[in-house]
Amino acid sequence: MKQGLITVRGIVQGVGFRPFVYAEAVRLGLSGTVKNLGSEVEVRVAGDRIDDLVEALRRGPPLARIDSVALRPLDGPVPEGFTILPSAEGARTGLIPPDVASCDRCLGDIDDPASRYFGYWATSCVDCGPRYSIIRDLPYDRPRTSMDVFSLCGGCAAEFTDPGSRRHHAQTIACPGCGPRLSLRDADGRELPSADPIAAAADLLDRGRIVAIKGVGGFHIACVEEAAVRLKERLGRPEQPLAVMARPDSVETMAVLDEADRALLISRERPIVVLEKRDLRAHGAISNLHTIGVMLPYTGLHHLLFRRLVHPMLVMTSANAPGYPMVTELDRAVRALGGIADAFLSHDRRIVNRCDDSVVRNGHLIRLSRGYAPLRTPISLGPRCLLGVGPELSANATIYRDGHAVTSPHVGNVRNPETLAYLVETIEKLGDWLGARYDAVVHDLHPQFLSTRYARELAVELGVPAIPVQHHRAHIASVTQEPCVGIAIDGVGYGDDGTVWGGEVFAGAVPALDRVGHLEPVPMPGGDLATRFPERMLYGVLPEDRVLDLLAARGWSELERDVLARQTARRINAPLTTSTGRVLDAAAALLGLCRERSYDGEPAMKLEAAAARGRAEAWPLELRKEGGTVVLSTRALMGELADRALRAGDRPAVADLAASFQANLARGIALVAVDAARDRGLGTVALSGGVAINTAIRRVINETCRAHGLACLTNRRLPLGDGCISYGQCVIGAALLE
Repeated sequence: MKQGLITVRGIVQGVGFRPFVYAEAVRLGLSGTVKNLGSEVEVRVAGDRIDDLVEALRRGPPLARIDSVALRPLDGPVPEGFTILPSAEGARTGLIPPDVASCDRCLGDIDDPASRYFGYWATSCVDCGPRYSIIRDLPYDRPRTSMDVFSLCGGCAAEFTDPGSRRHHAQTIACPGCGPRLSLRDADGRELPSADPIAAAADLLDRGRIVAIKGVGGFHIACVEEAAVRLKERLGRPEQPLAVMARPDSVETMAVLDEADRALLISRERPIVVLEKRDLRAHGAISNLHTIGVMLPYTGLHHLLFRRLVHPMLVMTSANAPGYPMVTELDRAVRALGGIADAFLSHDRRIVNRCDDSVVRNGHLIRLSRGYAPLRTPISLGPRCLLGVGPELSANATIYRDGHAVTSPHVGNVRNPETLAYLVETIEKLGDWLGARYDAVVHDLHPQFLSTRYARELAVELGVPAIPVQHHRAHIASVTQEPCVGIAIDGVGYGDDGTVWGGEVFAGAVPALDRVGHLEPVPMPGGDLATRFPERMLYGVLPEDRVLDLLAARGWSELERDVLARQTARRINAPLTTSTGRVLDAAAALLGLCRERSYDGEPAMKLEAAAARGRAEAWPLELRKEGGTVVLSTRALMGELADRALRAGDRPAVADLAASFQANLARGIALVAVDAARDRGLGTVALSGGVAINTAIRRVINETCRAHGLACLTNRRLPLGDGCISYGQCVIGAALLE
């Protein structure tokens, strides 16, 4: 009889791998044991069909991701039968999988009156439910999760030990008799007596109340559509679009979606999918854009809530201030949401690791979080262990070790101590789970970022190099390591010359990405004030009397206009920028679409929404050579927009002007890249940056590049925006160390 020692590496924790091994071994008539070792699985086995077991292990259960299955000779006795042994410490080469949606079989149990899980909101099995959000340490066993305080009842214990059950060794197993419990509380956090908290919460929602709901990774604030305006007023965000959770049969009535969108909506990741509205003017209280973010119920709690709701959808937004971490604890939620939430639907399962909803648009990630992260990406960056701490906005972290880069869920905007503390906590946990011993810490080039300061302090503490990486080069490195022309278009990033970059074209290969083109540098009058008040940015791009006249007509006083003009001319607190985002902001201001920004990206998003109703036409472009780089004149392009928008008589529709401005800006950026590709003999363009989320701009750049025989690459597994930066930092950091 043959014997062997099988070691399985990959994402094999929290996926039901040991029960899977058990079932396969029994099916194949094999004897032996299976044990968790850190983040690996060790199988000692005897029998004639060991090779068949190895092939089965290469496939693994649904949530597993297998890196390698190694079979070695084994000496010594192997016990009769097959046994799952207690976990032990060992190598840390894998990772815990992300939280995923409740599976159809568990939802069926919740709906089945004959099931002991009937009506129970926290039902899950080895194939679904929380993972990342509840784990404290590896190996993944119940005592190392926040489920440890819920002792198994007889029924759950029987299923947990039953090899024939899909809850065999399901660490999240729970039922109404022994599992986490729900409670409904008033605005002050006092528990409200209710035999069915979910039904009571649904009734409140249907009556127009605002309810904070504790989910898998944090609290959401929910209300029906009729209460959306009141919710926005309470949040102090009257213009910001909100996402909705909807019944599957109601999505097509509000939005246009293709097969790829449908597949995303029902996937185990269950992200928010940004869709184009079926009627662009509909659901204005939720989103005054041409798009709306939609997700389907993804937990038993959501499933039961929608069973009791009369309304077909709920506004569902994260219960945290923009850029701050999600709220996870009830007492904190009551304090933070005072005057906002009328009630709280909460539970007593602790959220160990908060996790926001992921957001996807046209198949591209906007926010990497629940369902997708922690994201483990195979990539060869050499033998060193690296930490990339990310940028300032939309930050996350990436750790590279042993052929894999692990990117954390979305953290937020690291502009305050609270979010920095969350970033540090996330890094420490991931590093511990991965057994990381850093050889270098990589950070953004900007010297004043909180993440930069943290990276430098950590590097000193560890006695390793701190490696600065320019923001936009990290964008390109996140897309490809191959020789390419890179287009990085976003809001702001600290440039090599100390100015604010954001419309950049590079050529070369990591780490030697040469800046070969960019948008025209223009002043930002008032610095950050130009971001908040885009009319300032308009004058920075187009410092002409007709713009001052427009501002006068909009209520700017003579003194305000005089200060703006002098500030711009004398370059007093008016830093130069090549930012694509700021140019789009200026266009939105010129067209009267946004005069004061109330949330990140608002002017550019409103410009895109207006453009969705319009038809673009080609305008003249001005490209010029300056010191070996090609510069696209945004001043000339803005002048063309002003000529058409401000002329007397018959003016084009705002929608057509918005569409034309976007399209010509995108075409100009693409032509700069085409010129660089021709000069360098390159055939590939890599596109990244938050502005690339704009569907029309991304399409024009792609089409222009392809028309000139160039392939155009974009991120698919990582966000188009700054959520890819920490990964790109590791790529460049490794190359610089080499």
